[in-house]
Amino acid sequence: MHGHHGRALALLASLLLVVGLAAAAGAAPKNPDTLVKAEYGEPETLDPAFAYDTASGEVIYQIYENLIAFDGSDLTKFVPMLATQVPSVQNGLISKDGKTYRFPIRKGVRFHDGTPLTPADVEYSFERIMLQDRNGGPAWMILEPLLGVSSIEQLATSMAGVKEFKEVPADVLRKVYDKVDKAVEVQGDSVIFHLARPYPPFLSILAHNSSWSSIISKKWAIAQGDWDGKPDNWVKWHDPKAEEDPLFEKANGTGPFKLVTWEHGSQVILERNDDYWRKPAQLKRVVIKKVDEWSTRLLMLQSGDADIIVTDPQYLGQVEKLPGVTVLRKLPWVTNTTMFFTYQIAAEGNPYIGSGKLDGNGIPPDFFMDIDVRKAFNYAFDFDTYIKDVVQGEGTQARGPIPRGLPFFNPEQPVYKYDPKKAEEHFKKAWGGKLWQTGFKMTITYNSGNDARRIAGEILKQGIESINPKFHIDIQAVQWPTFLQAYLESKLPIFTIGWLADFPDPHNFAVPYLAKEGGTYAPAQRFPEEWYKQFQELIDKGMSTTDPKQRQEAYYKMQQLAYDYALDIFLVDRTDNRVMRDWVKGFYPNAIRPGDDFYPMYKEG
Repeated sequence: MHGHHGRALALLASLLLVVGLAAAAGAAPKNPDTLVKAEYGEPETLDPAFAYDTASGEVIYQIYENLIAFDGSDLTKFVPMLATQVPSVQNGLISKDGKTYRFPIRKGVRFHDGTPLTPADVEYSFERIMLQDRNGGPAWMILEPLLGVSSIEQLATSMAGVKEFKEVPADVLRKVYDKVDKAVEVQGDSVIFHLARPYPPFLSILAHNSSWSSIISKKWAIAQGDWDGKPDNWVKWHDPKAEEDPLFEKANGTGPFKLVTWEHGSQVILERNDDYWRKPAQLKRVVIKKVDEWSTRLLMLQSGDADIIVTDPQYLGQVEKLPGVTVLRKLPWVTNTTMFFTYQIAAEGNPYIGSGKLDGNGIPPDFFMDIDVRKAFNYAFDFDTYIKDVVQGEGTQARGPIPRGLPFFNPEQPVYKYDPKKAEEHFKKAWGGKLWQTGFKMTITYNSGNDARRIAGEILKQGIESINPKFHIDIQAVQWPTFLQAYLESKLPIFTIGWLADFPDPHNFAVPYLAKEGGTYAPAQRFPEEWYKQFQELIDKGMSTTDPKQRQEAYYKMQQLAYDYALDIFLVDRTDNRVMRDWVKGFYPNAIRPGDDFYPMYKEG
């Protein structure tokens, strides 16, 4: 899921050093039943089927619920939620061949609008995400185990024998619906999932603390103008733009908190669901404020106006000795951050590529197709400075698309190191020698408030511009939704973003990074077709067996190819931190959760 992305990973914030009011130790909390969290970034959407970034995921997680959940911090154990049991082969809820899962649905649960939860809502939620399948979204995680494809368009075009989704005739679209309908069905008080093949991470996908497995109310969604559940017209709701999605800024879940308001660019306010099926939350209200400036967040923490603040590693030194403040460092986190190259940049009306030509005033759309350009950019980046000064040692240089902490991560995988001489050699070879003579201009953007990404851009700019005075890079801040839209439309020549694990398996990084169908970053980067083919063979090999030796071979080869091609600039595998007032109780870490779980939290002082 970006970190925003999400899978947008919300990372870091501003280089102002502030010496402010000393936080009073042992002070009584302001507003004891309201928790305020200050962070940068805000949700892209509140639709669980659309959301694939951490800022959206954190809000959705408080409002909606899944059939099962992870057991606190433990990513290997599950607890029942809207299902009354966690299926296993032992309890007879998973078939011996691993292809049928039965979930008995809990009775007596109500959505926030008072509608009772039924098995039909569960069926609708999963069928809706598969058919909606927005470009770059999370639906691949449901489609892959249930239908054996990474996108609904892939299924439709292959069934119709055509290249383009728009060419698929109506009778085939109907057959696509029938396949989706057969994959998830209601039997009495249970919902049955029929998998295309055994899929080891399936329960982890259903348990993830984010959005794609959330259960929504069918009746309510239809009343908002969403898909009516009919078999012949689903295509009208397929691949919507965020703002056109009927559930873009509305929410109605079964979770411990209800949406009061989302004030775009400012804050999200949640209130306690007093009719919650478990014990109601201890907090009455949660306010998630968008505060881009680090200095402002710090002052809010010191004055007690914020209970939790997002703190980039470079600022941890400013909060560690504050009285009345708890700082938790090096929390486990399965995540990485990467600078991605776009291989075929969308040129029309694109402000980020200057003239769009190799004339000294821009870059051509296929600028990064030249491997010497990519290698030069990698050698021009000072990784050690970035890890030391920006990440403050809260992480290690990434070795490719698969982060440390996952099975089949290769700790011996070679990496690029800062080497201006090698960078110069490759720049002189690039574009048959022409690039060195003419120079280039381009713009690198970052989501505003995210200082780690801003500084990553500045480190690259400095490294490259010092090699040749004809090389020019501008660094520009844009709002998070603008950034997401621009990279998905292949307009950003380079985009820096993170990925937070959706489930603890390397497949979850291989697909977003390397797959054309169901991928998140690779389709936006527009790889050459032969690369997609090469990587897809390895992705399939990694998932076609449970033999660890064979899986390792596939994932090691992927990591090696990413290095050989200088595919991206792989920056860092991060750890996490939490900075909060010491009156905040009930926090627990989870290495793949987007943000915090506010349900067990309370204030005491």
